[in-house]
Amino acid sequence: MTTTDPLTFPMTSSGPFDPPKEVLAMRAEQPIARVRYPDGKLGWMITRRATIRAVLADPRFSARQELRSTPFSSTADTPPARPGMFIGMDAPEHTRYRRLLTGQFTVRRMRQLTARIEQIAEAYLDRMATTGPSADLVAAYAVPIPTLVTCELLGVPEDFRERFMRQTTQMSRQDATAEEQQRAVVDISGYLFDLVGHKRANPTDDLLSGLIADGGELTDEELTNIAFLLLGGGLDTTANMLALGTFALLRNPGQIPAITAEETVDNSIEELLRYLSVVPGTVRAALEDVELEGVLVRAGESITVSLPGANRDPERFADPDILDLTRPATGHIAFGHGIHQCLGQQLARVEMRVGFPALFRRFPDLELAVPPEEVPLRTDMVISGVHALPVTWGPRSR
Repeated sequence: MTTTDPLTFPMTSSGPFDPPKEVLAMRAEQPIARVRYPDGKLGWMITRRATIRAVLADPRFSARQELRSTPFSSTADTPPARPGMFIGMDAPEHTRYRRLLTGQFTVRRMRQLTARIEQIAEAYLDRMATTGPSADLVAAYAVPIPTLVTCELLGVPEDFRERFMRQTTQMSRQDATAEEQQRAVVDISGYLFDLVGHKRANPTDDLLSGLIADGGELTDEELTNIAFLLLGGGLDTTANMLALGTFALLRNPGQIPAITAEETVDNSIEELLRYLSVVPGTVRAALEDVELEGVLVRAGESITVSLPGANRDPERFADPDILDLTRPATGHIAFGHGIHQCLGQQLARVEMRVGFPALFRRFPDLELAVPPEEVPLRTDMVISGVHALPVTWGPRSR
């Protein structure tokens, strides 16, 4: 790799758990490299953790989606973010939405959701035990937990939750056509819009009702888009962490006791977040000329910051390519950094803190039902993970 040959997207898979080969090569050769985006524009990619943190905290780099290229689309002209879609905005618009949402992710609500997550996990483990001794862990466990927790968070009525889960699964199904996925998006958006209207008339103790009460100036369109963002941000990432994390632990069974022990489970979750980093990165656009690592980034150029690269940075983590649930894993940036750091990160941690130990305690002899190389990877998706994880268990499980 040389600076005269820009990297291109998509990048080359290194396997189920590691960053792309190009990211691993950058880590060794150059922390910032030229890339060509699918829309044809030149930009940059960064893999060094310290530089990534600096960029994500620097207001000279914009999150506005109409200013930046993306590794995932060849569309040259992206419209500005719709009202409520705050992740594609800068201050002060982003600040207004963020402040309202931060007030809804209270300690009390997280505690309430913890008890409900435990009930959901046990219910689906019971279902697996009844229909087993084999299952696709993605469909049977990893997807239902964050989907139903999101239903709890938003106040989706009980009688709609199974349908809601089917629709959200449809959005990311490997075999779904573009038309089927778009129909699912439209259906879910329409339902969320109707749900907002219902919450205005019949508020309950949920996030949407709280936003309506505390942010009285928010329109139905804004509330619908916020709900859709929370759904997307809280579902796909956590589901893939549960599935891919289980895959990684089954490939490293000596690590499983650490995630089932009360005194080590929290650190184990942080190490899985560091090691796996299912979100490949995020993009910022330079608002002015800025020098990074001795390289001049011109105003208007896009920069992709590699979260897996940062979390495998040997300057911060010894032996970064090894999964070690006993290492001090603080300092990773799996949830981003700066003003756009993931709002729902504590909820995601709770879901994993419940989900992983419950799974391995119920099925202590859980193992892959197929050879590891036959597990279908999500190399065709934005969020890393597996499309399916066939598992089986034996008589030691109850």
